[in-house]
Amino acid sequence: MFMNGEERPVGPSVDFVEAKQVGDAVLEGRSVRLEPIDPVRHGPAIWSHMDGHDYIWDYLYEEPPLDEAGLVSILEAAKAKPDWQGFAICLPDLGPVGYAFYLNIVPGMGSIEVGNINFAPVLQRTVAATEAMFLMMRAAFEAGYRRYEWKCNALNLPSRRAAQRYGFSWEGIFRQHLIVKGRNRDTAWLAITDGDWSDLRCAFETWLAPDNFDGAGQQYQALRDLTDRVLVNRDPAQEPVA
Repeated sequence: MFMNGEERPVGPSVDFVEAKQVGDAVLEGRSVRLEPIDPVRHGPAIWSHMDGHDYIWDYLYEEPPLDEAGLVSILEAAKAKPDWQGFAICLPDLGPVGYAFYLNIVPGMGSIEVGNINFAPVLQRTVAATEAMFLMMRAAFEAGYRRYEWKCNALNLPSRRAAQRYGFSWEGIFRQHLIVKGRNRDTAWLAITDGDWSDLRCAFETWLAPDNFDGAGQQYQALRDLTDRVLVNRDPAQEPVA
């Protein structure tokens, strides 16, 4: 406990000036490549994998686009936001199959959020999807950020499960936080801090290592088992990890 001269509790002092702006470099992994988003170049290929899968838009801010031009317009609007930085998620054999953004980037406070994540079905529940999230996480902490946030509609249990698996600790629900598509949105908040990062990085590297998978691509160790030990608080809606 840190106390001031009046014997009131205060937070510890922080030797922190400012994080770097997240750059627009390509993030390269074993199974995936993240390219700074170019709506005109990446949009058509992403649309070809998303067309006909309207359910993936259920918890996003936008209604499902009607066509390729609509998706390009959505990506252009996202890219234009001053505190957002987006990436197209590209597979070696299929090209761009989704996107994700850094949001609410505040270098002076060292906080940054990952969000506006939209994966085509072909990317969902793959090693590449997990590695894409790891690459963005690693780049943010290497740029000096001290808090990495995940926020989602509290009703979006798959997103909450994913965040917990990635090592985001539960922080609670902001009630009546937003109105999205004319409906109330309670928002679930989770985060990783720089104090969590060293152990989480080891967990991801262990999971992503080639020797963690058999010849059929089945994992030996589950990422959730590796990250669970790092969690400060667990999402009460999730089943306990054995």
